[in-house]
Amino acid sequence: MPTLERHDDVFVLDLGDTENRFHPDWLIAVNTALDEVEKAGGARALVTTAGGKFFSNGLDLDWLGANGGAFQEYAVSVHELFARFLALPLPTVAALQGHAFAAGAMLSLAHDFRVMRSDRGYWCLPEVNINIPFTPAMSALIQSRLTPKAAHEAMTTGRRYGGEEALAAQIVDQAVAEAAVRPTAVKIAETLAANAGETLGTIKARMYGPALELLRDRSNPLG
Repeated sequence: MPTLERHDDVFVLDLGDTENRFHPDWLIAVNTALDEVEKAGGARALVTTAGGKFFSNGLDLDWLGANGGAFQEYAVSVHELFARFLALPLPTVAALQGHAFAAGAMLSLAHDFRVMRSDRGYWCLPEVNINIPFTPAMSALIQSRLTPKAAHEAMTTGRRYGGEEALAAQIVDQAVAEAAVRPTAVKIAETLAANAGETLGTIKARMYGPALELLRDRSNPLG
């Protein structure tokens, strides 16, 4: 399960050491951690990372298979998590030490910056290959954070991007050796921590207004 630590001005949210799928209990734990980060005052920033092979493998399809009637409510909770990260009034950095697939890749896009391992691991939006269309809110999030070319390729082909390929496509901001992923992300967060506050929150809210509106729409999350 996710855990949260603080090192000076930087909070480090560890998503776990499994596939870190979006089980309802996992979503609650992440939101609880974000509550603590938001309540803190002063200079602060957030690094989100994980242990093992995966940053996150996305939606919990096994749970959905057993709880199909709850899909709309589940989609709302996932969208709300994306919106929360996207609009956090503090700098955020995703440290991708392993695979980021589907909703896990989208979660990384909801961060301000991304650092990815260069030698192993993939960033991928495989929805076209598994016949699960993006919700309107997911499409808006992806298209608000990637260049039109990268969004089109990633969404319509299901391409798996290694670290250097993701860097070339401007999906991530840095691709570094495994041992440098978390330290690099923390360094970025440290340099920006003083920007935390209402002004940054307002800038993000206005910059990503259309995507946030869709992500926060509880009435028709599936389109």
